[in-house]
Amino acid sequence: MPISGSPKKLAQDVAEGYISFNQSNLRPYTPTDIKTILVNLAMVTREIRSEQIPLEEVMAIKMKNLRLSRLNQAEVIIRAFCRKRRIPV
Repeated sequence: MPISGSPKKLAQDVAEGYISFNQSNLRPYTPTDIKTILVNLAMVTREIRSEQIPLEEVMAIKMKNLRLSRLNQAEVIIRAFCRKRRIPV
């Protein structure tokens, strides 16, 4: 199943918590699609890390860390899925 829409938008939705990955909803994707998703997850992670937030804004820092955590967890799940299915990434 090809990625519906923009892969970058998919990664941004993961960061915002609208989409989460698990073993069952990764099955329809081809190895090329999975690699594309991983590349875009890394790209969005870099963009979020580059955001400069003042230290006084505690809630903004918390939201930034939460988005980074979601992206990291999605990458861990995808890499575990690839390892289980012996998909080289």
